[in-house]
Amino acid sequence: MARGIKDKVAIIGMGCARFGERWEDNADTLMVEAFTEAVADAGIDTSQIDAAWQSVGFDGVNIGPSGIPTSIALRLPNAGVTKVENYCASGTDAFRGAVYAVASGGADIALAIGVEKLKDTGYGGLPVRTRGSTWDMIGVTGSAPGNFAQLANGYRAKHGIDAADLKRAMAHVSVKSHANGARNPKAHLRNEIDIDKVMNAPMIAEPLGLFDCCGVSDGAACAIVTTPEIARSLGKQDLVMVKALQLATSNGWEMQQAGGWDGSYIHTTRIAAKRAYEEAGIKNPRAELDLLEVHDCFSITELVVMEDLFVSQEGKGWTDVLDGFFDADGEIPCQIDGGLKCFGHPIGASGLRMIYENYLQLQGRAGDRQRAKPPKLALSHNLGGMPSQNVSAIAIVGTEDA
Repeated sequence: MARGIKDKVAIIGMGCARFGERWEDNADTLMVEAFTEAVADAGIDTSQIDAAWQSVGFDGVNIGPSGIPTSIALRLPNAGVTKVENYCASGTDAFRGAVYAVASGGADIALAIGVEKLKDTGYGGLPVRTRGSTWDMIGVTGSAPGNFAQLANGYRAKHGIDAADLKRAMAHVSVKSHANGARNPKAHLRNEIDIDKVMNAPMIAEPLGLFDCCGVSDGAACAIVTTPEIARSLGKQDLVMVKALQLATSNGWEMQQAGGWDGSYIHTTRIAAKRAYEEAGIKNPRAELDLLEVHDCFSITELVVMEDLFVSQEGKGWTDVLDGFFDADGEIPCQIDGGLKCFGHPIGASGLRMIYENYLQLQGRAGDRQRAKPPKLALSHNLGGMPSQNVSAIAIVGTEDA
C-alpha cells in the first residue's frame, strides 16, 4: 500500500520570472530569471543540485526536445535533466518529479523549473486545429473557449441556475482576480476592472466573454526541494513542507456515451482531490485549507473547481463566489496573486507559479497581498486538457505543524 510523501520533502527555494509579453527575452533568459531567485532563496550553490525536471508545452519554440538546453542555460553540474510535458499540468508534474526523487532518496537536492514562450507561437486561444504553426492539437477538437463554454452550460443546466446569475458569478471571479493581480508586480495584467466592464465585454464563446478568459503570456517559475534534515543543516527554519502531490488522468470514461458524465464538472479533479486529502490527512477541506490557487483558465473553471475540490457543496460554488468566500478578505482566498487570469498561462510555468505564491504566503513574504494571518495549508490545482479529457494535478503544501 502506498505510504505517501507527507512531510518527507521541504521546499527551500522558489523563484518566478515576471510574466508578460517578453518579446525581448528567450526561454533561456526567463529560466535564468526564475532560477537565480530560487537559488538565492535556497542559499545553495548550483553544484549542489543532483537532478532536475523541466516542464514545457511547446518545445519547438522554447527549449527543444530534451533537457540539454536547460542544463546549459542554468549551468547545471551535469545533473540528469528530465523534460516533462503533460498538457497544462506540466508545471506541477515537473514538481512531482523533483519531490519524488528526494522522497525516494534518489536525490538530496532536486530542481523543478517550468517555462513557456507562448507569445512566440502566435497562439491566440482560438485555433481550429493548430496553435500557430508548431503544434497540432492531437486528440483535441474545437477551441479552448468553446470547450469550457460547454462546461459552463453543462453546469448551469444541471443545477438549474439562471443564466444571468451564473454570468454575475463568473464576472465576480474575474473582478476579484484582477483586484488581486493589481497588487502583484510579477503579473502580466495589473488593471482592476468592474462588474459592468466584464458583463458588457465582447463575447468569445457563449457564455464566456473577453474577461472570462485568461491571457497569453511568457513566463518561468522554479522550485528547489530537499529533505527536512538537509534543509535544517542549511540553516532553514519554519520549513514549507510538501503535504501531498497527486495526479489523475482521463481514461476515456468522460467521452463514452453511456459513461454517465454530464459535462458539468471535472471528473479527474475530484479523484485527485480525494487522493491528495487522504495523503495530507485532510478530513474537511473547507475548514482546514487556508489558501487556494486553482487553474482558472476561464472564470467558469475556477467556479466549478471549487466544488470538485469539495470546498463548496455541489451546485453551490457560484453562491460561495458571490458571497465573497474566495475573495482576498474571504474565508479561503483563491488566486490571491491574480491567478492565470492576470498572469496569463505560459503552459510549462503555470503550475510552479501557483506553488510559488502559496510558498510565499506560508512564509509571510507575499508583500502587499500577504494575508494578515499567514496560512498553514495551501492547495494548488493545475489542469491540463479539456473538460472531457484532461489531467488534474494537485499539490498541497504547508507549515511543519500543519
